[in-house]
Amino acid sequence: MNDISGQKNSVPMMADGHYLEDARDRQIIRASLIGIVINIILASFKLVIGRLSGAIAITLDAVNNLTDSLSSIITIIATKLSLKPADHRHPYGYGRIEYLSSTVISAIVLYAGITSLIESIEKILHPEVPSYSAAAFIVLAVGIAVKIFLYRYVKGTARKTENKALKASAEEARFDIFLSSSVLLAAAFMLLTGLDVEAFIGVVIALLILKSGIELLKEAVDDLLGARIPAELSRAVKQTICTHENALGAYDLFLHSYGPSRMEGSVHIEVPDYLNAVQIDSLIHEVVEDVYKKHSIVLTGVSIYSHNTKNNEAAAIREEIQEMLRDYPDVTEMHGFYLDEAKKSIRFDIVISFSNRKAGRKKSDADRHKEYEEILQRTKEKYPQYSIRVNLDSDVSD
Repeated sequence: MNDISGQKNSVPMMADGHYLEDARDRQIIRASLIGIVINIILASFKLVIGRLSGAIAITLDAVNNLTDSLSSIITIIATKLSLKPADHRHPYGYGRIEYLSSTVISAIVLYAGITSLIESIEKILHPEVPSYSAAAFIVLAVGIAVKIFLYRYVKGTARKTENKALKASAEEARFDIFLSSSVLLAAAFMLLTGLDVEAFIGVVIALLILKSGIELLKEAVDDLLGARIPAELSRAVKQTICTHENALGAYDLFLHSYGPSRMEGSVHIEVPDYLNAVQIDSLIHEVVEDVYKKHSIVLTGVSIYSHNTKNNEAAAIREEIQEMLRDYPDVTEMHGFYLDEAKKSIRFDIVISFSNRKAGRKKSDADRHKEYEEILQRTKEKYPQYSIRVNLDSDVSD
């Protein structure tokens, strides 16, 4: 078995269309550099045209291009810093810097939205009739075409590299397309009707930018705080574990992200109670290696639940308790059940959801513990001949 304890997680390539880590970093930096060059060129032309024509929307469009360049610079710096190897102070490496960079870029998007809104409102209150030239139309049209290319390229790279900062940059490019298109339409509308509506369109675009900035910031903060792992990933990892002989179930999957594609965690697996230490040790090694190969996740801890295989009464009691738990729709799982006949004890774990499914609202800690105490008491009353231990597990994964 390969030693994976010191390896850095990487994104698999080829089969699922993702990049290996070195290629991933190169792709992120390349996309960011292309974005910087394109946005600076577009901003230069638009600033000149905007000042000459007096069109506030074109000037705002140029400013947005400059903020896009700043976002790309931040992405490059963050990518370089995230490559620093682990050290004594940061033993998990610097991968989470990417999450910090996406937070900063989200703030830049919000700032761009606020300034655009202010400028557009000022233009409504103090209108100045712009003078559009043929050059303005050409610059806007070319800018839209270039931005469509940039958006598609950056978005595709963000998806393959799973880079949140690039995703935010792609969103900026998307709104630049909307903004430039609206300016172009407003200019054409004014030439046809004599009515200047660009400031009003600017307000709408600014509000859309603000909405996008808030959503991006929320996603970035979730990454920093430690959001719930995707249900598909959790189920896939558990399924991989359960393909191994003698792995009867996988529970309590904890995964911690130390940057995109760098995940470590722990899990409980249920095994037959007749396995010896050598067999369990071999199973754990196989599971750890298989999960790493298939999901690029390092399982740093694998704990064991024993499963009764020689006690018919244990199987019957397990079924009875599971039937009782159907009275509690917010109990999402029971696992780790074991009946110890020698010690006359029963133990099992339950997971109570953070949500009240019936009421469709969040379930408070007090409500969860009240439900737990009721389940514990009912179990004790039902099996007075046994010592009962019920553990309330955290609802951390599906």
